[in-house]
Amino acid sequence: MKAKEVVACATSHPEVDWHSINWKEVNQNVRRLQARIVKATQEGRWGKVKALQRLLTHSFSGKALAVRRVTENHGKNTPGVDGETWSRPPMKAKAIQSLQTRGYKPLPLRRLYIPKKNGKKRPLGIPTMKDRAMQALFLLALDPIAETTGDPNSYGFRTQRSTADASQEVFFALARKDRAKWILEGDIKACFDRISHDWLLTNIPMDKAILKKWLKAGFIEKQAFHPTEEGTPQGGIISPVLANMTLDGLERELKTHFRQKWNQASPQINLVRYADDFIITGREKTVLEAEVMPILEAFMQARGLELSKEKTQIVNIDDGFDFLGQNVRKYKGTLLIKPSKKNTKAFLDKVRGVIRANKQASAGNLILQLNPVIQGWANYHKHIVSKRAFNDADSQIFKALWRWAIRRHPHKRPTWVRKKYFKTVGKRSWVFTGEITERGDQSRNIHLVSASYTPIRRHVKVISASNPYDTKWESYFEQRLGVKMVAELKGKNRLLNLWKSQNGICPVCKQKITKITGWNAHHIVWQSKGGGDQLSNQVLLHPTCHSKVHSQGISVVKPRPAKGVTKA
Repeated sequence: MKAKEVVACATSHPEVDWHSINWKEVNQNVRRLQARIVKATQEGRWGKVKALQRLLTHSFSGKALAVRRVTENHGKNTPGVDGETWSRPPMKAKAIQSLQTRGYKPLPLRRLYIPKKNGKKRPLGIPTMKDRAMQALFLLALDPIAETTGDPNSYGFRTQRSTADASQEVFFALARKDRAKWILEGDIKACFDRISHDWLLTNIPMDKAILKKWLKAGFIEKQAFHPTEEGTPQGGIISPVLANMTLDGLERELKTHFRQKWNQASPQINLVRYADDFIITGREKTVLEAEVMPILEAFMQARGLELSKEKTQIVNIDDGFDFLGQNVRKYKGTLLIKPSKKNTKAFLDKVRGVIRANKQASAGNLILQLNPVIQGWANYHKHIVSKRAFNDADSQIFKALWRWAIRRHPHKRPTWVRKKYFKTVGKRSWVFTGEITERGDQSRNIHLVSASYTPIRRHVKVISASNPYDTKWESYFEQRLGVKMVAELKGKNRLLNLWKSQNGICPVCKQKITKITGWNAHHIVWQSKGGGDQLSNQVLLHPTCHSKVHSQGISVVKPRPAKGVTKA
């Protein structure tokens, strides 16, 4: 082992300055160990896998990366039962030192409830910051195994995979005229809450003592402690991967069974799964009923799970079915995937709720709240046949905003209301417009985005066999990242130009800037020192790197391409 790696993997560490951490080296050390875990898993050398996992979970690099993840994600300001958040660099540095397995005992989860589409509430468990960081640390060592052993056509909670990939796989499985006609829609009763602890402890390849402590940690609700005897709590960073690994193996089991039984005529059994939502296709309804269902029930039972008899059903493709908020159906032999009626209704209800909650707000502030909702929904469905749904949604939103404007000015004529709130922007007429105030008390107009102006583009599905931790797939995922970031920043020309000019690299830590890492726009000459907003004076940085630049007075050089930082 190289000397650099020995240092990075030491079990005890001196005091650390958070901003002095070499994140390029940290990422390289972790990625190197993860690639070795993948190779050992592929070779079936489980003793080697265990040794490499221990090396990673005891390394400084692993601990630093785990702390960085939990202090930069969306839940960074949400405390657990201890009320702590790691908001300042000294706290983050101290947290690295605290991630020790010896004597570790997780605290109970803080129980919250979030609303579900059906009106019910889903329980959510919030771990403490330390427990989140420990889960993130062990996830670094577990996820490479999960990606290597996972079902090829599972797409939920997996690196570099999305609902768009799942939707595209459904299209491939059903689109042609000679494809399967029958679909089994699977629904698992309270999947996360019912997974057998015994099964997890027997089958998940990680430190059993640590895993058991997490599973048995319990939760606090209404100031009372409740033990946990089954399930993996939603809210923990590692929980989605545990649930995924629990359901992995079903695709292989189905393929093995039907490969042995059907040598000539294919039954066209295909599984497409996103987390705990899945469908299984089949040429004959009887095959799905008599052969697939028993395999499915036995598979679930072994893991402490059960199918919902009310929601698990077999349907014909001509009648259609809903999957991941989209309706899949054949019309006279042509398969079309559209936004589902339920999904569209939920979206419009949300938009109307925002409008009702802002009766007294300015048009500009209302638009600021509506735009992310509209654009998010449109982006989710932009890969399918959604143009008509987009037009209908825009029409409904316009009606709701017109009522909002009329109610604000009951004594004004409609023409006056139109001139005040609805403008012509380029080729678009009747665009809801408002005014917002920015820094320096400067005001500017802001326009409501239109779902129908979102371009429809077919998604290029990820290769099912690809593995983001396997070095042989590195160039493939780099290529996909470039395409994805261009699409992500489409319409945000300034950000896109900055990202391209840097080759997608943060000039401080020399690591890739992605949607997952996030980014901040930094002024090379600080605005407090007279710097302007022109592109030549801006650069994209990771949030942590941005904080480092300001706290340490680092001067960032404009990349040509991505180069250097110097001390001011």
